[in-house]
Amino acid sequence: MISGIPKIGIPAEIEPGERRVAATPDTVRRLIKLGYAVHIEAGAGAKAGFSDAQYEAEGATLVDETAACWSYADIILKVHPPAQVLADSGAEAHHEADLMREGAVLISLINPAQNTALLERLALQKVTVLGLDCVPRISRAQSVDVLSSMAAIAGYRAVIEAANQFGRFFGMQMTAAGSTPPCEVMVIGAGVAGLSAIATASKMGANVKAFDVRPAVAEEIQSLGATFLALDFSEEGAAGSGGYAKVMSEEFIAAEMAMFRREIPTADIVITTAAIPGRPSPKLILEDMVDAMRPGSVIVDLAAQGGGNCALTRPGEVVEHGGVQIVGYTNLTSRLPGHASEYFGRNLANLLKLLGPAEDFQINEEDAVIRGMLVMREGEITWPPPTIEPSPTQLSPPETVGDERKEDLGVASPMPTPSANKKGASSLLGGVAIVLAAALMGAIGLWAPASFVQHFTVFVLACFVGWQLVWKVSASLHTPLMSVTNAVSGIIIVGGILQAVEGANPQVTWLAGAAILVASINIFGGFLVTQRMLKMFRADGARGGK
Repeated sequence: MISGIPKIGIPAEIEPGERRVAATPDTVRRLIKLGYAVHIEAGAGAKAGFSDAQYEAEGATLVDETAACWSYADIILKVHPPAQVLADSGAEAHHEADLMREGAVLISLINPAQNTALLERLALQKVTVLGLDCVPRISRAQSVDVLSSMAAIAGYRAVIEAANQFGRFFGMQMTAAGSTPPCEVMVIGAGVAGLSAIATASKMGANVKAFDVRPAVAEEIQSLGATFLALDFSEEGAAGSGGYAKVMSEEFIAAEMAMFRREIPTADIVITTAAIPGRPSPKLILEDMVDAMRPGSVIVDLAAQGGGNCALTRPGEVVEHGGVQIVGYTNLTSRLPGHASEYFGRNLANLLKLLGPAEDFQINEEDAVIRGMLVMREGEITWPPPTIEPSPTQLSPPETVGDERKEDLGVASPMPTPSANKKGASSLLGGVAIVLAAALMGAIGLWAPASFVQHFTVFVLACFVGWQLVWKVSASLHTPLMSVTNAVSGIIIVGGILQAVEGANPQVTWLAGAAILVASINIFGGFLVTQRMLKMFRADGARGGK
């Protein structure tokens, strides 16, 4: 598909209010190291604080004309999907997708479920499209997951916007004029954006409480110094696919709303992040809840792009209702363009590394990460990706199922499983080892001197007792490695004390004393290090000692 050195094109973003760029000077250097030739439109990084000179210094080639940047490139890196460019000052109206050459690769946010017309237009160009918003939520894909990267930035920026609108201190302040209590912040939704908002507000000294329909995130919320608002409602399966929360039952929503009506009026700042992929954002904060909030309070709606979690949110605007400011910005990541561009560019560089290096660039559909992102292959729409079904050989029928049912599943009953073979082999080896050890002990008892047998018996018993002591120590107070080293150090101390008490030989006594000293330092030092590590995860000081 691509011959020679692949050429990467980075056009300027035309989305109104967008200040990010798909590559920074740092990520351009990484792409060039992978063997790619990078061409960037002049001024593409200016709004993010990156000059053309910085890109040229890293080896990028500046392109003055937008059309040339698109048509010359084998791979286009972009933030937003291709869009219609309106006519201005002598330039004709055109669509960015029409500028791509046949066989090129587009890597950007694409939103395939809502942009079917765009996909049809791209199909006419016979291009390949990788959607950055289609990255599968698996561990191996985290380094290319721009949604998580941007969500973390949006959560941080949400707190900054809230502080700007709030007009009061976040943390508790004590002055000669008196003291002020800490700000009360409530975060609804503890995904990536929500956790980022919780961490930022906690660091700024606010009292933070958070709610999520997934009880599993309670520990994450608490580890960041916030209070988890537990809902007294028993419902299984709150977590949906891809790490998102699923749509809950009417009974659950009723209990949830009752809790919001109780908690929201006590909050100075409410940050909402609840979103359901492919659907409008759920309405969680109704007008009567806003009416119950104190004047001067702030709501930051991170789900504004999907209509908002607040019934009064206006996407892209800040509105006031009864003295409450409702922030509905849809471009929070673009309001932090420098770091947002860096994170976005690093994700893209990691993706190009997965696809390359340049001389081996290929769209490998056998890779689960690439297949999940593949929206179009040479003009043929391939989205959504097929569901990966478990192999029939991995199915194990229940024990109560008869032979006929096993036949239907394609499982042959008489054949032993590989795990059974392994267990049998390990049992045989264990038996052989026991026989050989017994024979060795018998030989030592028959032919070795009596003094050697006595010392050897003590040695064997010491090994067994020591092994039991070391591996039975609980690691509840510190790491497993530290618990093992402390157990070993304890045995050394006991042995040193026994030798020092005898005092038969001065040299032995001095060595025993040195062993006791060193082992004691190891034990007490280990506990001190553990306490220091634990304090790093506490936020008591940031919460005013509460």
